[in-house]
Amino acid sequence: MPVLRLLAYIIVLAGFTTVSSGCDVLDRLKPPTGPTPSGPPAANAAIRYTAIGASDANGVGASVACIPFTECENGTGYVPLLARRLRAASHEVTLTNLGIPEAVLSPAIQAIARANGRDVVASFVDRELPFVPANSTLVTILGGPNDALALGDAIEKGAGATNVRGYIDTQVAAFGADYDRLVKGAQERAPGAFIVILNMPNLAGLPFAVNAGQPRRQLLQAISVGFSREANRRAGTGVVVVDLMCDPQIYDRTRYSSDGFHPNDAGYAYLTDNKLLPVVNGGSSSPASSCGQMTLVPAL
Repeated sequence: MPVLRLLAYIIVLAGFTTVSSGCDVLDRLKPPTGPTPSGPPAANAAIRYTAIGASDANGVGASVACIPFTECENGTGYVPLLARRLRAASHEVTLTNLGIPEAVLSPAIQAIARANGRDVVASFVDRELPFVPANSTLVTILGGPNDALALGDAIEKGAGATNVRGYIDTQVAAFGADYDRLVKGAQERAPGAFIVILNMPNLAGLPFAVNAGQPRRQLLQAISVGFSREANRRAGTGVVVVDLMCDPQIYDRTRYSSDGFHPNDAGYAYLTDNKLLPVVNGGSSSPASSCGQMTLVPAL
């Protein structure tokens, strides 16, 4: 079992009791005392940054990955890198990184994954959302890739055998409902938070899947596109969606680690500097409703 995953597994089993130094957990989790703005942080404002995610939030694939639930100030994944960029721009930043390796967004898909042999220890909804600090002013969410892999495995083992397309549609709708729970829950826990969602790329176009065979890639594409569209629907007041699906640069093989799935330092730097930082600094973002990256292989 990889070290990061083992540490996360131990902490999840033990129960999450603290997420960063210098703050009492009861103070961090108590209800807020009043409303605060939910737009991008003002210039020079203190930022309480909370990251919800999986191994990407820990920087797996980078030269300096992070132990779960630590600030990891020298990490080269997008979460610590974004914190450093904001500090360099005169923001005081307190980071709470809730990322759990191999976690999925959806509790329903966690159950499917475990039933098909994937030892997924957590979902964002059950094991990360409850620990979003009430004083968060910035929350980033990147979810879906692990869910897509789990569903692909389930289908290849017989799930939805008589109607694969219908099975995918049902699971995508359930994923969207869980995304709603996650975002609305984060807004309720931290009503002053500006929420930035990164939708997901078409996994069929990432290096790890290039030689997987067309049937597997068709499954990954159908699930990825469905999940990405569900993420896009979460955009609204205080919530911005950053488009990974339709950005051709996201599919650049030189930005991926040797596993072909996780970004390397260059990939995480691109996510930080070209996708997240402009939005956090007040720039606009609107995901495309269609693009060539949604049909990299023939439709299922």
